[in-house]
Amino acid sequence: MTNKKMLTVSVIIPCRNEKNYIEHFIDSLIQQDYPSNSLEILIVDGVSDDGTIEILDNIKSKRKNIIVLNNKKKFVSPGLNLAIQKASGEIIVRMDVHTDYQSDYISQCVTALLTSGADNVGGPARTRSKTYIQNAVSIAYHSPFSVGGAKFHDVNFEGFVDTVTYGCWYTKTIKAMGLFDEELIRNQDDELNLRMVRSGMKIWQTPKIKSWYYPRASISALFKQYMQYGYWKVRVIQKHRIPASIRHLIPGSFVAFIMLLTVLSPFSKIAFLFLATLLGLYMVANFSASFITCFKPKYWKFLVIMPLIFTAYHFGYGFGFLQGLIDFILLRKGGRSSFSKITRSGTDK
Repeated sequence: MTNKKMLTVSVIIPCRNEKNYIEHFIDSLIQQDYPSNSLEILIVDGVSDDGTIEILDNIKSKRKNIIVLNNKKKFVSPGLNLAIQKASGEIIVRMDVHTDYQSDYISQCVTALLTSGADNVGGPARTRSKTYIQNAVSIAYHSPFSVGGAKFHDVNFEGFVDTVTYGCWYTKTIKAMGLFDEELIRNQDDELNLRMVRSGMKIWQTPKIKSWYYPRASISALFKQYMQYGYWKVRVIQKHRIPASIRHLIPGSFVAFIMLLTVLSPFSKIAFLFLATLLGLYMVANFSASFITCFKPKYWKFLVIMPLIFTAYHFGYGFGFLQGLIDFILLRKGGRSSFSKITRSGTDK
């Protein structure tokens, strides 16, 4: 940062049961180049029971600018809101424990907020991985075939978008928006950004803001993660009456059509032919996208598993979306009372 007057920044971080990651994350915060005397760090613990809180207590005793808050509700949204309400900085930067950050992450966020004219700024969703499957999930994560061409998955895109990873706002702006929706277990970032865009605000993405997210390390975990995304997307759409993008409707519609044709196929040759054709076309598209995605010497080894990865993205989101339609639209269930068997408290990554 080169500004003569350094704006004060409050970094907000939700966490729960992060014993294995919290110290590494704190180290990355300490290495940030933003002046520590202009930086306030608010870590909101969601009633951890694995030793995380003891580690945090030890850390905060050594660093005056680290504040640990107790989030009795455990979930991310109320934790973020608690941190925002306690924040004293002029700017708020959200961060996540399961992510690596470049040393100028906070500085770049502040610079982008000051120069872009946007109301929320962030960087693209970069990934890092350690295992074979996690590598494959990471590669698929940046493919338009898995995520429908969402701009925040494009690590080179700079410009106005409909949502960004994490986020950086003027404190007065996010407070004026009414904070995060505490009913939402997932998709709370997207829902806030949707409200901002529809109220005339702007969201800016720049690749200068660099962070690296660690994706799921198993196909079953990826499937469950995207079930949750699809599920809570229904609640967001229900609240706002219209989807933010048509891509949010495609997986659910596709899975619903397959299920309907599967039920009708024993009684109708036409339904069976439609089902066979639809599945055949999907397999062709899937294998083609897998081949294109892995068309690099260092990616060839992932070709054998890539179709399964793409299937987990699509069918996980699709099944979750249909479950959301049943719970929220047909059964009229409330937010946290539903879908608890696959929803994990704590961070949403």
